[in-house]
Amino acid sequence: MAPVSSILLTALAGATLGSAIPHGPKIGTVVNDRDTTEVGPGKYSFKQVRNPKYTFNGALSIYKTYLKFGAPIPDYLEAAVANYTKGVSKRSTGSASATPIDTFDDAYITPVSIGTPAQVLNLDFDTGSSDLWVFSTELPSSQVNGQTLYNPGASSTATLMSGYTWSITYGDGSSSSGNVYKDKVTIGGLTVTQQAVEAAQTVSSSFTQDPDIDGLVGLAFDSLNSVSPTPQKTWFSNIKSSLNSPLFAANLKHNAAGTYDFGYIDSSKYTGSITYTSVNTSPGYWTWTSTGYKIGSGSFTSTSITGIADTGTTLLYLPTSIVTAYYRQVSGSSNSRTYGGYVYPCSTTLPSFTFGVGSARITIPGTYMNYGPVSTGSSTCFGGLQSSSGIGINIFGDVALKAAYVVFNGGSPPTLGWASKTL
Repeated sequence: MAPVSSILLTALAGATLGSAIPHGPKIGTVVNDRDTTEVGPGKYSFKQVRNPKYTFNGALSIYKTYLKFGAPIPDYLEAAVANYTKGVSKRSTGSASATPIDTFDDAYITPVSIGTPAQVLNLDFDTGSSDLWVFSTELPSSQVNGQTLYNPGASSTATLMSGYTWSITYGDGSSSSGNVYKDKVTIGGLTVTQQAVEAAQTVSSSFTQDPDIDGLVGLAFDSLNSVSPTPQKTWFSNIKSSLNSPLFAANLKHNAAGTYDFGYIDSSKYTGSITYTSVNTSPGYWTWTSTGYKIGSGSFTSTSITGIADTGTTLLYLPTSIVTAYYRQVSGSSNSRTYGGYVYPCSTTLPSFTFGVGSARITIPGTYMNYGPVSTGSSTCFGGLQSSSGIGINIFGDVALKAAYVVFNGGSPPTLGWASKTL
């Protein structure tokens, strides 16, 4: 069987914009100033932008998570993704392949201005990585699928960091890598004039499938940065001294554009109080320990669940014992090797899932626990909660984050704050 990465590139390139590569890079997106609000000195809030071509597939989402965290890809997951991508290829007519399913979550991205004059790229905010890397004009055309490209040669403020490179290796053995530039980077109204911008010269095919994601803004800790010979500071590390407070808060939403608040906490976006928990920065992630869980109206089980808060991961990944206990309460559910994870009839009503933050509780409604149909029009749905056993790390991804207002406090020491909110 051909490697899944090759299948992804072949099938999904044809399924997005079949003529994207010959047309060259896209013109940058115009930033809508109404999506950015300066609340006060050192306080900014800006909205996410909907990604209209996001591809929904549970197996593909899990596959990307394995890649991201360097985990070996199980054969059954490769087969599930291969089966899906073959289906996409057959359905493709040369126009946009995947229309978002309106009753389920879309993906959201953030416009970022790089260089002088500004080149606007749509980037994914990722608290599970520490690199600001972008598709660039240094990529071969075969690795570009309609993404907007950063052109350092067109920026008067770009300076090549001679002798510096970056490289990230993924779970299937593929990698993304390239040169490093210092350039001006503005997100919302916040500007870092000398930000390390990692310009891709090669990109893993797993990233080429979505023409509207032009790279990532890593918001984890600097130690996780991949630049060699010296890791570089993240955009947040560089900007936080200019903020009113050295923090940002994620107010992600279910099936709607959320916001990121930098430098302040917006009390109108949560209910009750914020409960803070300590962060272990040694792995480089926003690593914290939950105090337990509850399924539906059942009793709370006190147990330590150490994991990371990751805006760049879609699903919620927890120990197998917890996942198994949850799906015992879901009528008709099964752990499907065909679909790559836990599935169930879409007509099934899912129980809520509650996790502990100290003595506080955050409840994810059952509707949030449904990732969506395994394919367009299917009556079988894919679970938003999956096992972390093959990945090697528990991940509180967007499924969990969308149920709370989450404060990433970069002070000394760093802490992570969770608060309930009106859903």
